[in-house]
Amino acid sequence: MVSPELPQLHTSPPMAKPAARNKASFSLADSLLFLGGAFVALLLVWSLWSIVSPSPNPTGIFGTFGLGGSQSKSSIDSRNCGADVDRRYDPDETTFYDEPEMSYSLGKPVKDWDEKRREWLKQHPSFAAGARDRVLMLTGSQPSPCKNPIGDHLLLRFFKNKVDYCRIHGCDVFYNNVFLHPKMVSYWAKLPVVRAAMLAHPEAEWIWWVDSDALITDMDFKLPLDRYKDHNLVAHGWFHVIYDEKSWTGLNAGVFLIRNCQWSMDLIDVWAGMGPQSPEYHKWGQILRSTFKDKLFPESDDQSALIYLIYKEKAKWADKIYLEGEYYFEGYWHEILGTLDNITDRYTDMEREDATLRRRHAEKVSERYAAFREERHLKEAGNGRGSWRRPFITHFTGCQPCSGNHNEMYTGNSCWDGMRKALNFADNQVLRNFGFVHPDPLDSSVSTVPFDYPW
Repeated sequence: MVSPELPQLHTSPPMAKPAARNKASFSLADSLLFLGGAFVALLLVWSLWSIVSPSPNPTGIFGTFGLGGSQSKSSIDSRNCGADVDRRYDPDETTFYDEPEMSYSLGKPVKDWDEKRREWLKQHPSFAAGARDRVLMLTGSQPSPCKNPIGDHLLLRFFKNKVDYCRIHGCDVFYNNVFLHPKMVSYWAKLPVVRAAMLAHPEAEWIWWVDSDALITDMDFKLPLDRYKDHNLVAHGWFHVIYDEKSWTGLNAGVFLIRNCQWSMDLIDVWAGMGPQSPEYHKWGQILRSTFKDKLFPESDDQSALIYLIYKEKAKWADKIYLEGEYYFEGYWHEILGTLDNITDRYTDMEREDATLRRRHAEKVSERYAAFREERHLKEAGNGRGSWRRPFITHFTGCQPCSGNHNEMYTGNSCWDGMRKALNFADNQVLRNFGFVHPDPLDSSVSTVPFDYPW
């Protein structure tokens, strides 16, 4: 970039030669005038150079306001990246990462994990703050392309939905599309990922697995973590269905929240030991099918295996497991889909009545308006079946969007149309903050949202 030309400094016209008695005083004045002009010129050059080639400002356009004056450069840089943690700091002291025997793989148990994780957080104090509520979402799909022609497109939209939710609520997200254990495939593939994620993210208190065919249909809802403070695993289900009915549908293992702790490490080791990595895999299939009479297929699966552990070893596992049945922690799509139109109408009426909810706002402050909606309008909406509240998670179990081999009780169109409708329902909650909306629940095209919509 070319610098603008500097204006020339003009001096007064030459004066007549002064008398000898005034020579010294006039020489001093001239010198002061020259130095003053030179100083002005220097300031002008420096100012223009700053405009043309500004030096980096590590504290941003607001300077150090609100940050204090004693922060390290790495701390300031991390704040400019939008984080509240120092991502450049990793002390020289050894941690569990320096132990040669530590393995991310199944089959090699991790011991003293609570102590190791506690020590890591102690060495990384910026991550320790807020660690109790930090969540890492995991999801994924198979390594190869989908056989269903629209499968990859649908999985992309399902993943976008999860990314949107995590961005709005400050969660981290990891998408996996490789098998971390060669034998642990299909529904068992999640366990190696969950275990590796615990080690890779000691700063996260909770690991949240969400199947690829499950989507979040209430972008406002936040996990009630305080509700689970005395538990280490949360899944959608009912204990009475497990103990009284001995059913393999007593819970759904496609969505679960697991605490990053030694108890969870131990559970995953035992749980995975009933999977295809085990030489007793076929035996476990027979045991599970004989225990749960409504189980229709002979293979050992992750869901039946977890239910078996709860059923047979209640004291060891069940007391730390919370089966959530009061809201759609994971909801069956066929039950939910027919309610979405009515829910949309109720939320639209809610906004017509409440100008605060119609107000345009930045996406980053969406939780404020979600709190208004909850406090003013949703207290009596109820949860779960029969509620007109948005369902938290809608799970398209049985539809198999990637393979296309859906359950025979459904038609292909009912699955694909249902997915589009639910995805657009969720996407509308996101696009509103960008000024757009899907007018047709089965069409991905968008329209602009007029000011003060839907007044």
